[in-house]
Amino acid sequence: DVQLQASGGGTVQAGGSLRLSCAVSGLYFDDQAIGWFRQAPGKEREEVSCIANSDGSKLYADSVKGRFTIYSDHVKNMVYLQMSSLRPEDTAVYYCAATLLEKVGTSQSDFLSWGQGTQVTVSS
Repeated sequence: DVQLQASGGGTVQAGGSLRLSCAVSGLYFDDQAIGWFRQAPGKEREEVSCIANSDGSKLYADSVKGRFTIYSDHVKNMVYLQMSSLRPEDTAVYYCAATLLEKVGTSQSDFLSWGQGTQVTVSS
């Protein structure tokens, strides 16, 4: 079974930065695409970013382009989401998830393995 563990959330002031980490185990790391999703209270879960470990392709939601950066460490089997210029609207529980489709731009339903969430709170 694929296991994912997200960490790194916290409370930060608007304009600040946080780095989320996702530890991935259980399957060959390079065969997976890892996505970061978030869900704010009363809102649907949305995909924030995704990276395909097979070729390094990346995808970002329009709301985070230019502010968030996703990258992988293939030695440590970790995926990171560096978040900068944070805004109050970035406040949410952030989740990482894995799909074996090896590409970005897939449906949320294609992500079969999910980690527990980590809370990000951005104060104004």
